[in-house]
Amino acid sequence: MSDPRPASPLGGPEVDHVCSAKGCRATAAHAVVWNNPKLHTADRRKVWLACDEHEKSLADFVALRGFLIEVVPVGQLTDADG
Repeated sequence: MSDPRPASPLGGPEVDHVCSAKGCRATAAHAVVWNNPKLHTADRRKVWLACDEHEKSLADFVALRGFLIEVVPVGQLTDADG
């Protein structure tokens, strides 16, 4: 039997996206896209998901280290993100 939920841009059925902030279980609306050039190739796009409350703190954390690429709505994630 097939899953009636639509596929997510990251593959598989659409699921609730949970905020990546420690201890937070809220639904994420934002994707903090980053890359640590000492660990990842230039085309690698790491993603932390964030609820409205934690979007700024998660983005600031990676930006402070020079890793922030962009912050986008979760719906704009592509197969290249992950």
